[in-house]
Amino acid sequence: MKIFTNAASVAAIMAFAAGPVFAQDSTDVIKIPIHNWSSQIVGAHIVGKLLEKGGAKVEYVSSDSQVVYTAMCEGDVSLENEVWEGAFGVAFEKVVKEGCVIDAATHDAKTREEWWYPSYVGEMCPGLPAWEALNACADKFSTAETAPKGRFLGGPVDWLKHDAERVEALGMNFEVVNAGSAAALWAELASAVERKEPIVLFNWTPNFVEALYEGKFVEFPAYDPKCKDDPSWGTNKELTYDCGNPKDGYLKIAAWKEFPNKWPKAYAILQKVNFSNMDVAVQAKLVDIDNMEPEQAADKWLADNQGRWQGWLTGTN
Repeated sequence: MKIFTNAASVAAIMAFAAGPVFAQDSTDVIKIPIHNWSSQIVGAHIVGKLLEKGGAKVEYVSSDSQVVYTAMCEGDVSLENEVWEGAFGVAFEKVVKEGCVIDAATHDAKTREEWWYPSYVGEMCPGLPAWEALNACADKFSTAETAPKGRFLGGPVDWLKHDAERVEALGMNFEVVNAGSAAALWAELASAVERKEPIVLFNWTPNFVEALYEGKFVEFPAYDPKCKDDPSWGTNKELTYDCGNPKDGYLKIAAWKEFPNKWPKAYAILQKVNFSNMDVAVQAKLVDIDNMEPEQAADKWLADNQGRWQGWLTGTN
C-alpha cells in the first residue's frame, strides 16, 4: 500500500473525505435593471438587498424593458425580476430558446395585462366588456388627437403590447396613443374618473389600481400562442394579434446564462424569491399611493415579510 507523506497529498485526502467543495461567488458586481413601473423597481431593490445579505455586490442600472433581454444575453445585465408574460413573453422566450438567458424561477403571482375601463363607462357603452361593444361606441372615446376614432391609452412604447397590431387585425375604430410612463396612465385615469369621462386604457393585475377604482378588462377573443405568429389562426386569416392577452399569465425571474456559475450562492437565493399577487400590488402601492421612494418601499416590504425572506436566504422555504 502506498503511503502519502507530503502535505499536498494529505490535504487532497482530507478534502475528498469532507465532500465536494462548492465554488465561491465572484466578487464581480451583479447588475439589476430598473424599468419604468413601480412594482418592478421596488422588487429590483428587494432582490438586490437580499443578494447583498448573501454577500453579493449589487449595482442598479437603468434599462429599457425590451432591450434588457438582449443586454442579459451579452452579460451587461445579470437578471430580470419581473418578466410579465403578456408584455415580455415573446422577447424572453426567444432568448431562453437561444440559450443565453435562463428561466430562473416563477412567482406565485398570476398576471393579466389588458385594455381596461372604469365601471361607470359600462353604462355609457352597453354590451361591455365585449370588445365588439367597445368598438361599436368608439366615437365616445374620441379626442381632438384621434377623432373620429376612439383613443386607447396604451402603456409606454417599450412595453411592446402590440395594441396597434390588434386594432388593425380586429378592424377596430381606435387609435393607440402611448403614455410616457405608468404615472402618466394613472394621472389620466384619475382625471377621467373625477369628471366621469369615457376612458379605456392599459391596465394590469396585480396592481394597486384595483384597490382604488372599480372597473373591468375588455374581453377580446381568447388568447392562444398561435395568435402571435400564425396569421391563419383566429378570425383574421391574414394578420396576427387578433386575440386578447393571457388571462393567467406568468411572472418570472430571468438570469444571464453565466449567473449560476459566477454567483452560485446568489443564484440559489434568486431561485427562492417568490412574490404573490398581493406582494406585487403592495410594492406598487407603496410608491404610487403612499409616495415612498422605491428603496424605502423595499425596506418596508422586507420589514413586513422578514419571516419569508429569511427562509429564502437559508433555503428553508
